[in-house]
Amino acid sequence: MHGVELRSLTPGVLAVLVRRGADFAAAEDAVQDALVEALRAWPTDPPRDPKGWMVTVAWRRFLDATRADAARRRREDLVEETPDPGPAVGVDDTLQLYFLCAHPSLTPASAVALTLRAVGGLTTRQIAAAYLVPEATMAQRISRAKRTVAQVRLDSPGDVSTVLRTLYLVFNEGYSGEVDLAEEAIRLTRQLSAAIEHPEVRGLLALMLLHHARRAARTRPDGSLVPLAEQDRSQWDTTAVAEGVEILQAALARDQLGEFQAQGAIAALHADALSAEQTDWVQILEWYDELCALTDNPVVRLNRAVAVGEADGPRAGLAALAELDEDLPRHTAVAAYLHERDGDLPLAARLYAEAAHRAPNLAEREHLTRQAARLNARP
Repeated sequence: MHGVELRSLTPGVLAVLVRRGADFAAAEDAVQDALVEALRAWPTDPPRDPKGWMVTVAWRRFLDATRADAARRRREDLVEETPDPGPAVGVDDTLQLYFLCAHPSLTPASAVALTLRAVGGLTTRQIAAAYLVPEATMAQRISRAKRTVAQVRLDSPGDVSTVLRTLYLVFNEGYSGEVDLAEEAIRLTRQLSAAIEHPEVRGLLALMLLHHARRAARTRPDGSLVPLAEQDRSQWDTTAVAEGVEILQAALARDQLGEFQAQGAIAALHADALSAEQTDWVQILEWYDELCALTDNPVVRLNRAVAVGEADGPRAGLAALAELDEDLPRHTAVAAYLHERDGDLPLAARLYAEAAHRAPNLAEREHLTRQAARLNARP
């Protein structure tokens, strides 16, 4: 069993320890110790029940640490005996762990870091590298998150929507180093989907698969961005598209529409078009209307303005855009695109250049700068 498969055992093992009474931070340390021991021992002596083995070793590590702690007297009832290892299924325990790591008392950044550490089984170094921050900074963030959730009681149902938002944040971080966070988010969402029957979990999994299917076509060899309309669709992963569409259709059939299902439907319509010209923008606009009814998210309304511009013409898109706050991220870039579509190239070039100055990352800044240069070079 290699590292990724070992990581898949982490949430269930950690959840068992927390349910038995271990505080989160101590339980997580014990599970990490068990992972190290498994990597050392399993290649020569693999257990018949990997999860049961992990639970037993982690529990013993926790007990050893507890007995050595000054708080031993407060834990006497907990440490009287080591439970029979036995098989450890713990689907409900694992689900509670998702809710704990995405608890509303945590900031989004802390929830993501704790989810990757506790549910994903990544090391602090790997998470720090993925987020391009010093390991000490990430260690402090995770430590604070552990202290926060140590005070949380797992005696009531968690908020699925908070868990899904956290997983989507992980997914959108994409790839930056040895850990592919997009694939990690898909793995964790698959795990959650197997543990809970919920159409929005399925909707998020479908959305991730449909977006991830376009990954190979999103950048050129030099790292520059390729807009959706210009992507080589033969590079799209048709297997991932087919799986995403199948999962989405099953979720929509439940007739319990949520925002991730609506976003998945929009992604599916893009994936269904053989070329950018064949995109069904009228139907996409209808789904954006559904999405706006579900969530009053200004970013959704910004994307809807683009769809209006494609379905009803650029001037209609500009009218929709005029209703939104100009300080919204990407507002200026959308205005530039719609003015270009409307034929006002000097204004579009100026707006592209302005949007480039506001871009949140280098790749987007370079893309917008090239767009401005392209228009300025025209007669």
